Amino acid sequence: MRPSSHLLAPGFLSRSLDEIKRFAKIGMASISCWLSVAYTQESLRTATTPYHLLDFTNPVTANMCKTMSDADMGGFSKVSLDQIAATATEPAHIRFHGNISIELPPNRPQIQRTGYAAWRNKDRGPTIFGKSLWDVDPYLYLALRVKSDGRKYFVNVQTESIEYTDIHQHRLYAQRPGEWETLLISWSDFVRTNYGQVVEPQNEMMTQKVRTLGIGLTDRVPGPFDLCISSMWATNEVEDGDTHKTQG
Repeated sequence: MRPSSHLLAPGFLSRSLDEIKRFAKIGMASISCWLSVAYTQESLRTATTPYHLLDFTNPVTANMCKTMSDADMGGFSKVSLDQIAATATEPAHIRFHGNISIELPPNRPQIQRTGYAAWRNKDRGPTIFGKSLWDVDPYLYLALRVKSDGRKYFVNVQTESIEYTDIHQHRLYAQRPGEWETLLISWSDFVRTNYGQVVEPQNEMMTQKVRTLGIGLTDRVPGPFDLCISSMWATNEVEDGDTHKTQG
């Protein structure tokens, strides 16, 4: 029996190799933990090294993302997602920017609300282990390295949830607009929504099966926006002096 062509594709093999490397690191970390502390289930579930999810210092990562806005249904908001090279004062990053418009499209009376823009990573291809999903269950926080203009952004997380269209959201509370900073959001503080509305039941997020990460702007305030993101990762630690925990 010959393997199908998609199983031999470079992307498939690369993703599979990345997963094997990650599993190996987790295994070595667990062995180290077992040798240094008592053998408990909790110690094995506590990761000691960050888990990088979207690293925009690698220019390839930006190509794995897509933008969305009300322009997709005839609105007039503008959105771009640009890769910015590193400089002497800034890390390589993506720049999520554009202009929000709340103007309604003409001759489309069914469209009653506009004024949003967002981006997220595209659904990732399969590996030899099946569907590509992030398992962030061993981690307490989602960390983001950002430089914000101070507008009302939301971090969006999609999982293998009750409904495929569910999005778990949390406000991105910038502490120092205009400066680079690291923000930490507890995975347990995300709120389950569907089509912009909070829904019940508020089940615990399936952190073992995260499909996509992204950021959206839905404040409907007309005008320009500009948010820079260097990286997003899962962590258990407050890592430096400019790291801030955010509350729901």
